[in-house]
Amino acid sequence: MKINLVMIMKNEERSLRRCLEAAKPLVDRMIIVDTGSKDASIPIAREMGAEVFSFSWIDDFSAAKNFALEHSDGDWNLVLDADEYVRSCRREDLERSLSGRKGTWLGGMMRYDSFREEDGVSVSSSLLPRLLPRGVRYEGRIHEQPSGDYPCYEVPLEADHDGYLYVDKGERNLPYLLRETQEHPEDAYYQFQLASTLRNLKRQEESLPYFRGFYRWSDREDGYRPGGVVLYLYTLLDVGTEECLEEAAAVIEKEEPSLGGWSDFCFVCGLFYMKRVLSDVPRYMGLLPRIEQCYRRCLELGERPELGGVVGTGSFKAAYNLGAWYEVSGQTELAVRYYRQAAEAGYGPAKERLTACL
Repeated sequence: MKINLVMIMKNEERSLRRCLEAAKPLVDRMIIVDTGSKDASIPIAREMGAEVFSFSWIDDFSAAKNFALEHSDGDWNLVLDADEYVRSCRREDLERSLSGRKGTWLGGMMRYDSFREEDGVSVSSSLLPRLLPRGVRYEGRIHEQPSGDYPCYEVPLEADHDGYLYVDKGERNLPYLLRETQEHPEDAYYQFQLASTLRNLKRQEESLPYFRGFYRWSDREDGYRPGGVVLYLYTLLDVGTEECLEEAAAVIEKEEPSLGGWSDFCFVCGLFYMKRVLSDVPRYMGLLPRIEQCYRRCLELGERPELGGVVGTGSFKAAYNLGAWYEVSGQTELAVRYYRQAAEAGYGPAKERLTACL
């Protein structure tokens, strides 16, 4: 079995060496297509043993990746970005997984994304189709996806991604996404990508029409839909008007039967009920028990990285919010218990509250 690394790059000298060092033991060839680097990316790639080809940028990520794939003779192609670092994995384990199924299918790599929040750096997980069998190509000008209706199965390959900590590509991506949504106004995937990009740029109110479009046109079978629903709810809570809270309540009621077994959904529900109560305490006092119920449910469900979502919503983040709930409701002993649980997982805010309570 031949496995090749396939990558497109532009000005990736910060992370490229680390990326290639991690991937090199798993692949037979490293094929990199450069789209116009002005830094030391090309010399680094060649020094690491990669074959480097040039591609004139035409505002199309799929075209660049497909050009790279055309140069590969692999049975399988591992497609990475230069700011992704595969974790230690034995080549024989990967081969065994790839040879264990018949037909055409895509190999899913678990990626852990680091990103900044108010309380520090958080991590989210997602299963991405990054091992492509020979002949599979990409489609889509941006946020490209493998073309064809092929199933995706998880393989024993994980990677850490730190790009969100260093570069915000939202402004770069925005014109592409606006163009795609104009050309394909009922494409739920592009509606979602544009909505999430605007949200990341702190333009929450502008993102809501696109979240609504995504919610209207997406299918329940779409793999990105659960995460999109949760992000839609967070955006409604961020805007926080009475109309948005009503909208969030309707979404939660509709989605709870299918998403109620996922800690990320239960976590945002806990935030919703807290915000709902605070918006009109006499009117919504009856929702108070649901706050506790949501976070307890998160801990019951636990961490399920294969489902995607933010790391901690099934463990330390839920324990911290539960501790905060008990602290403000005067149940100090319970607050200390859950703050300690979160602090033992290394969660900084919990350590601070635990010290204050003790």
